[in-house]
Amino acid sequence: MKTIFVLNGPNLNLLGARQPEIYGRETLADVEANCRALVEPEGYELRFHQSNAEYQLIDWIHEARTTACALVINPAAYTHTSVAILDALNTCEFPVFEVHISNVHKRESFRHHSYVSLRADGVIAGCGIQGYELALRRVMHLVGAA
Repeated sequence: MKTIFVLNGPNLNLLGARQPEIYGRETLADVEANCRALVEPEGYELRFHQSNAEYQLIDWIHEARTTACALVINPAAYTHTSVAILDALNTCEFPVFEVHISNVHKRESFRHHSYVSLRADGVIAGCGIQGYELALRRVMHLVGAA
């Protein structure tokens, strides 16, 4: 079975409760359920994780290098600060997609720069939690075509 990792960065554990006017009312559990419902019937295994710790995200990226066929990441605030996550993603030889629930380009200027985008094969922003599903559809298309 092909495995896809979906990784979520800091504060996404508060999805649904934190700034719902920006991020919506759906929870991270809702995101995970939607992702599973999409990929599992297509024969993919989903590894879905969230951490507020940068090192944990890096460890999961390292694990994905040898066990996954693709990775979707919402690095949250680490998007704008983490060269370490970029370096880890640069070791991956499969599709990597960056997802942001809000449109980061309509927000504060510091959110306009993404280190992760330097490695990402695609970036989806501003589509709410549907962005995860859009990224997964693209990933499955790419992996299925390989």
